Parts: sequence; structure tokens; C-alpha cells
Amino acid sequence: MDPTLIVVLAVLGVLVLAAIMMYNSLVSKRVETQNAYSQIDVQLKRRYDLIPNLVETVKGYASHEKETLERVIQARNAAMNAQGVAEKSAAENQLTGTLKTLFALSEAYPDLKANENFKSLQEELSATENRIGFSRQHYNDVVGQYNTALQRFPANIVGGMFGFRPAEFFQLDPAEAAAVRQAPKVKF
Repeated sequence: MDPTLIVVLAVLGVLVLAAIMMYNSLVSKRVETQNAYSQIDVQLKRRYDLIPNLVETVKGYASHEKETLERVIQARNAAMNAQGVAEKSAAENQLTGTLKTLFALSEAYPDLKANENFKSLQEELSATENRIGFSRQHYNDVVGQYNTALQRFPANIVGGMFGFRPAEFFQLDPAEAAAVRQAPKVKF
């Protein structure tokens, strides 16, 4: 056998193996990204299940705050029906805002604030909000790793050949993001 042919076949074999390894790596990162997104869904489901109980508890004490309670339920339903990362992110930001309004009601109603069921639900929802935050952070970390791997050479060629697309980040509402980025003002 011709030595040049052996070298060419060896180089082709190495290139094929490298392409297979890049493809498998991209598949693993894409699956990890999908898994991280499903973990957000698990925590959001938990949140959605807690909200009706919280609203029912508040109804007994603040029945004339019907508009606030309806906004919370509407925001919950919109968040549950949202599709895709961008739409779900926007709907979740809206829901977070309405929940803040609901918790503000407890300040106006001391009996509600003292209610053990309300306090328990509020603590449970607060813990769930923390879990959601951690899940979003993990998802964004995994998306960053996946997107970086997808953009690196030569993986970008392999990814392009097999239809890999960058994943979307879970983002804050632009108004909320601007407020978060500003330095807090301390007054004495």
C-alpha cells in the first residue's frame, strides 16, 4: 500500500473522529440546556400550585381587593400558558410583580399578616422564588456554555452542518434589569 494513501486515510480518520466527538459534545450540552430549562419548569409549577392557595387565604381578609387578586390570577394563567424562553421570561416577570402587590396587601391587613396559613404560604412561596432564581441562574450558565461551545471553531462548522442553534437566555424585564443595575441610594 502506498504510504501517502495511508497518511491521507489516517488524517481523514482523525478528522472524522474529531467531528464525531464535537457532535457528541454539542448534543450533551444541548441536552443539559434542555434539562436545566425543565428544572425551571418544575419550580414554576410549584409556584403555580401555591398561588391559588395564597389568593384564597387573602380573599378571606381582603375581599374588597378583588382587582389585585384578579391580576395575580391573570398573571399566573399567562405565565402557565407562555411558550418559549422569551415569552415565559416576560410572563414570569409580570407574575413576580403582581405577587409583590399581593404581599404588600399583608401590610395593610394586620389580621392577614398574623394568619398562620398566610405566613406559611408566604414562606413557601419565598423559598420557591429562591429555587426559581437558582434554576434560572443554572440554566443561563448552561446556555452560556452551550452557546460558547457552539461558536468555537471548528465546532461551529459541525454544529452548523447538523442544525444546532444557540439557546436563549432567561432574562429580566428590561425595566427591572435597569433598576437592578443602578447602584442603591443610601440616605441617613
